[in-house]
Amino acid sequence: MTDPVKTSTTSPKKGLSRRSLLKTGAAATAAAAFPAPMIWAQNIKDIKIVHVGQSYSTIPNIAEQANKDLDFTVEMQTSPDNTAQVNRMLTQPKSIDVSDVPITNMKYFVGRGVLSPVNVSEYKWYDKTVPIFTTGKYPDGGTVSMQGYSPMKAQYYTDESGSEYATEPTDWLVGVPLYYNADTLGIRPDLIGRPIESWAELLNPEFSGKVALQDGTGVGVPDAAMALQAMGDVEYVDKGNMTRAEIDATIDKLIEYKKEGHFRSFWTNFDQSVQLMASGEVVLQSMWSPAVTEVRTRGIECLYNGMKEGYRAWYIMMMPMAHLEGLQRECAIEYMNWFNSGWAGAFISRQGFYNSVPENVKPHMTENEYGYWYEGKEATEDILNPFGKVMEKAGVVRDGGSLWDRMGNIGIWNTLMDEDRYLVRRWQDFLAA
Repeated sequence: MTDPVKTSTTSPKKGLSRRSLLKTGAAATAAAAFPAPMIWAQNIKDIKIVHVGQSYSTIPNIAEQANKDLDFTVEMQTSPDNTAQVNRMLTQPKSIDVSDVPITNMKYFVGRGVLSPVNVSEYKWYDKTVPIFTTGKYPDGGTVSMQGYSPMKAQYYTDESGSEYATEPTDWLVGVPLYYNADTLGIRPDLIGRPIESWAELLNPEFSGKVALQDGTGVGVPDAAMALQAMGDVEYVDKGNMTRAEIDATIDKLIEYKKEGHFRSFWTNFDQSVQLMASGEVVLQSMWSPAVTEVRTRGIECLYNGMKEGYRAWYIMMMPMAHLEGLQRECAIEYMNWFNSGWAGAFISRQGFYNSVPENVKPHMTENEYGYWYEGKEATEDILNPFGKVMEKAGVVRDGGSLWDRMGNIGIWNTLMDEDRYLVRRWQDFLAA
């Protein structure tokens, strides 16, 4: 992996960290560099890092392992949804030490002074992180799609102030990339009876009344836009960041389909999407990878293969809050580094997501697990989820293949558009039509 071109004029923070000195017992050196090192050492056991996220990341098993591995306490708090988490971060930032959020939420925080930029020198695994997050490139040098909220739109700040995003790599990370995935359509092949290879099928009249979208502009609209463009109904400059005219054209078309009875439902959570597909009420829909797997664990055929126009991708970042100082911030950074050190990444990978440092994850997974989830190999034994439940039977190959078969074919990223408020109003027009 090549180093990014540094565009910031601010030099990275250098020197030994308090935390690393304390762990190695280098008290003399620490005394010269930092005030009262022995007090810091004595107090580290009293440090508590509050990590706020959602159900897919703030998992008790991960917190338990973190508290075994680290010399301070990690407390995880689960936010009920994106809106609640964003509101808490903006209105009660000091009640949080570390937060992980979807990339599509980041626009709400830029320039607000509630998040602390992370220097690349503080992130231990920067050079091992997959390049889609560090350089915006694939391992073969190809450029990652900029449609939607791609990593290069919100992965770096221009400088230490954190007041503006950079569109090229700098010394200042907005956050540490944790995990990501390539999403596509959930398919009931037993009820369709033929291959599904294009997003256009989502709007095919053949499936009228048996199609569902996720109820939300960050996912439902990109999925619909992929279908509308594939159908030739609407052309976009950037379907991940539409103009008002493009939004109107998109919503007006969707209203036409809705009035014809094309959509069976608009789901808002994991369980709803599973039930719609498992019951056979829908045969094609927006879906998440773990939900597809859950349908299959019930003995029901469900596919998640990529469309010829590409996947819809997303990723989650973790960042420290701006109020952190001294040892509290050092511990927050260490916790963030721990999260990508392997154990937590392997746990999350068993849900069907990818970790941004696969090299660290591999030793914490069996050869069968890593081969199935990351390398596109046939499972030689049953594949279990993080809690020991059988997700896939031996002999199965992951839908879409390997990490780079899937992430190497991205058509659009989940998005938060510049005209988001207008889009939300028009989406409500669609739902009410």
